[in-house]
Amino acid sequence: MARPKVLPANRLRANTACTACRSSKKRCSGSFPCTNCINKGRSRTCTPFKSLDTNLRNRPVPASRPQVSDRPPWSETEPEAQSSLRSQTHEVITPRRESDTLEPGSRSPEATHRTHSRMLRNLQGERVYVGKAASLSFLQLLRDTVTQHIGPSQFSHNVRSEDMLETEAHHDLLNFSEERCSVEEKRQFIRNYEAATTGFLYVGCGDGILSTLMDSAEPKTDKEKTRAAIVDLMVAIGAQTCLNEPETVQVERFYFARGQRRTFANFLEDPSMDLIRVFLLLSFYMLGACRRNAAFMYLGVASRAAVALGFHVDPSGSVSRNERYERSRLWMSLCVLDLMVSSILGRPSAISPLLPESRQTISRVGTDSTATGLEASYHLSFILDEIVNRLYGEKAASTETADLLLGKLNRWSEHLPHSLRTTSSEHEDESAIRQHTIGNMHVACSYHFAVILVTRPFLISALSVRLARLHQSLSSGVFSEPLEEDPAHSRLAAACIDSAVYMLQTCLEVLQSGLLFRNMCILKAFVFAAALVLGFSMFSHRDVDSEIDGAFRGALTILRMLAPQSAQAAHYLEITSMLESAITQQRQQLAAHARQRRSQYVNRIFSLNDNPTTPRTQSESADQPETTTPRLAQGAPYSWLQSDDGTGAVTPLLDGTLLDWEGMDLPLWDSFPFLTELSII
Repeated sequence: MARPKVLPANRLRANTACTACRSSKKRCSGSFPCTNCINKGRSRTCTPFKSLDTNLRNRPVPASRPQVSDRPPWSETEPEAQSSLRSQTHEVITPRRESDTLEPGSRSPEATHRTHSRMLRNLQGERVYVGKAASLSFLQLLRDTVTQHIGPSQFSHNVRSEDMLETEAHHDLLNFSEERCSVEEKRQFIRNYEAATTGFLYVGCGDGILSTLMDSAEPKTDKEKTRAAIVDLMVAIGAQTCLNEPETVQVERFYFARGQRRTFANFLEDPSMDLIRVFLLLSFYMLGACRRNAAFMYLGVASRAAVALGFHVDPSGSVSRNERYERSRLWMSLCVLDLMVSSILGRPSAISPLLPESRQTISRVGTDSTATGLEASYHLSFILDEIVNRLYGEKAASTETADLLLGKLNRWSEHLPHSLRTTSSEHEDESAIRQHTIGNMHVACSYHFAVILVTRPFLISALSVRLARLHQSLSSGVFSEPLEEDPAHSRLAAACIDSAVYMLQTCLEVLQSGLLFRNMCILKAFVFAAALVLGFSMFSHRDVDSEIDGAFRGALTILRMLAPQSAQAAHYLEITSMLESAITQQRQQLAAHARQRRSQYVNRIFSLNDNPTTPRTQSESADQPETTTPRLAQGAPYSWLQSDDGTGAVTPLLDGTLLDWEGMDLPLWDSFPFLTELSII
């Protein structure tokens, strides 16, 4: 049967073709070395047809933003220093001074970005933007890579790959009254809220919370309604972290709906500090409810209200000391949450353009662990913003820029206070211990996530070479020079893997301690990002690294615990589990090829796992490509693979096995349109 005709509208081309494919007018995979060059044994000479502008390579590194003298002592920068490995935060990078030359053997100071911006569908079918720094963009690259090496699989051809998974909003009426939730139960929910948000938010209203809890009268003024909405949302977030029981779900939905209704009662006519608080809480709740687009928009409202109140400028002596304290705390919370959510989604931040001026307006917000964690996250958010703008704002990631950013991260971690590195006192109650532990975990994971963002482009570069080298070693009858990794890229790739391992080990320790909540709205995104990094590493190596494998299984354990409370965590678990299956298949194929090389004189005669409809012997398989066809469907007598863009069936399956149509060469299927998601250049 002939290959299905591809409509012109569905013919997606690689951004950059290699010189050989362009001259021969062959479809290029866009990776370097590309699939065609690997199969023909000319991987060594596979180069992009159009190299990057030399002006980009020679562009000087922009000067870092000025440091201000009123930062806390532990966050001030010092001259370049070597970072030692810490037991609590696991610093893993030793920065290279910008004045140093490239490492011996380095061929390029840059790694071309191979992740691209994407347009995914929301619940209403509208296209929404996800930037190239997002984990979802990295996921698509990983899917394409897996397809090139083992052929189509459930991981690479997920039917929901174009959807930005979100949950429906609940608008049905609840048979619930406030009297069913006692004041003490509300207090417990608020304690849960404080623990779940520590390190990210610090927006409490002080004594006003207790008085609002005790007051059952309906608020009348706009100020009273906004203050009551704050308390309602705190209770809702606290209930969101608990076990998903019917009574708790009703508490969560009732107080969120009432808080949201009270927020919009005055139609946002007058900006206020309470209005900023309530929209920060609305955003945090939406993250936990798997509605990231709504959370992103609520952060925009909070940002505009903060600008209207002049939070982005120095108020000088126009405000009292207590008000300055409150403004600083709110501004830090807004910066941390806005920049964190923007980096996870790869979208421009509303706060980012205001950061240089805002650095001069911040004063200390306290000495307790909650305030210390918020300040640490606040100063880390500056570096995170710089990572997204400087590293992902260019066509390629520069090793010099990466070293500069990693140096800033190391100096930040060098000056972390002791309280953020250690566990809490044994004399504290369980609620205080949980809040301290989760806050430290949030700060540590934010650091590891920042390191992953810096080094991930170089991980992609280094592992692509390793995969090509694996493919080259399995090819028979074709001689080519061995592929070599860029030493600078390999060094940064190792840092990316180490940071992902440390993050997952830290999270797993907290899970095993019993202190982790059932719904951790930002942590699940961190865990997923780290799992993809480790999965890519495992897929690219012939040998098994027990530490990496153990951390990857830890990610599955964490997501499995979060999945019952979060549809997003359940989707992440599904993707990660399918990635694990693809890794297993890759390892089985590599092991099978190794056996064939060791012994050419013995065949396996019989196996219950062999499909009688497609019998294959060792001699037959030796003439086939290096990959085998995966089993994608089990139990269904006849099924079809759907293309990612929903255009229809492309390949039939019988008893879970792809039909071998005229010896189709699976590694060359990268030219099919369903292997590449719609990208934004």
